[in-house]
Amino acid sequence: MDTIRLEEKQRAEAIASLRRYWEETMGEPVGELRAGLLLDFFLEEIGPLVYNQAIGDAQAQLTAHVADLEGELYADAFQYWARRAGKKK
Repeated sequence: MDTIRLEEKQRAEAIASLRRYWEETMGEPVGELRAGLLLDFFLEEIGPLVYNQAIGDAQAQLTAHVADLEGELYADAFQYWARRAGKKK
């Protein structure tokens, strides 16, 4: 997998968020360039961990639904008369 890439607007919002976090927690400003470099590092180094976890979570969800496909989608046959009898009540 290649490095995770963000759209321009997402990248700008992520950098703004990093800058705000740094300034509020460290008490000093950080420039846009440094915040951008930090974001690049996170995306390249830690991004794949998050990505892989998301893929694993989605795969587990799909596997659970497919395993119970019959239970979720099974349709009883010959129900016309049973439904019709229920309407007469």
